[in-house]
Amino acid sequence: MAVLVVGGSGYVGLHLLKALAARYSPENIAYTYNSHPPPLSEQLGVGYRVDLTTGQGLQDLALSVHPRVVVNCAAMSVPRDCEENPQKAMAVNVPRALLRYLASLQTGAPPLLVHFSTDQVYEGIKQFYVETDETKPVNVYGLSKVEAEFLIRSTWRNYAILRSSIIYGPQPVVHVQKPLPVQWMDMALSARRPVDFFHDEYRCPIFIGDVVKVVALLITLSEQSGGAMQLVLNLGGPERLSRAEMAQVVARVKGYHPSLINQVPASSVDRGVASPADISMDVEKLRSTLGICLTPFDEGVRQTLMLAA
Repeated sequence: MAVLVVGGSGYVGLHLLKALAARYSPENIAYTYNSHPPPLSEQLGVGYRVDLTTGQGLQDLALSVHPRVVVNCAAMSVPRDCEENPQKAMAVNVPRALLRYLASLQTGAPPLLVHFSTDQVYEGIKQFYVETDETKPVNVYGLSKVEAEFLIRSTWRNYAILRSSIIYGPQPVVHVQKPLPVQWMDMALSARRPVDFFHDEYRCPIFIGDVVKVVALLITLSEQSGGAMQLVLNLGGPERLSRAEMAQVVARVKGYHPSLINQVPASSVDRGVASPADISMDVEKLRSTLGICLTPFDEGVRQTLMLAA
């Protein structure tokens, strides 16, 4: 087995399965899902039901799946949900059971673990965080991801941790039910009534096509080097944007009047969870390590909405 995608039924996981199945063929791809397998119209890999909070299902996985690469994109990623259920957030987001599974496979070189973290490990009090800046999260979601990073770095010796910003792009092969950022903005603005968008929270949104390329490049780098890597990379797009600025791009692409975008401060809404104000990231290390050219936000929006049409 070449690659195991943990969380293969989610948005990022489904996009990865599509790309990896083309690279390796479906019989060399395995993926996990939590409760129900995705209703795939084409074979993209072998699915296994796994509960990451308890580890149930990993024993069966260990009997038949010995991957060279494990991509962990499973997460409890809604900050408010994490705040309301911190125990579950820690159980899902800190991959103790997954690392025990990986340790049980040690018959040679350790598999590469590509782990999705978040930009919310940063406090959000300055622009363009670099990977060596202090991690100081302001909510349970960020805290769970910091703990996950610490566990991986202290117990595993072949890893790439990706601190992801907002990921946007078209729907995967099986449509996910959660609202996708660009599509939600398009839908809200299409009603031709003013919509509130925060003007004072900043991120570096990244196109899903770039996320897939990053994972593919990491796998290639691992295969070519033949040795272990210890990488932490900011996984963001090339621009620092507020929610209002993102909406302005969507409006330009779709021809909506800019007056529909009502710019408001983040403090105007009680979201039930603290949110960092500016977690924009410097992505030079990502570019230089992998030689990737990142998609500008306006081009990513065009591709997203063109495919949705």
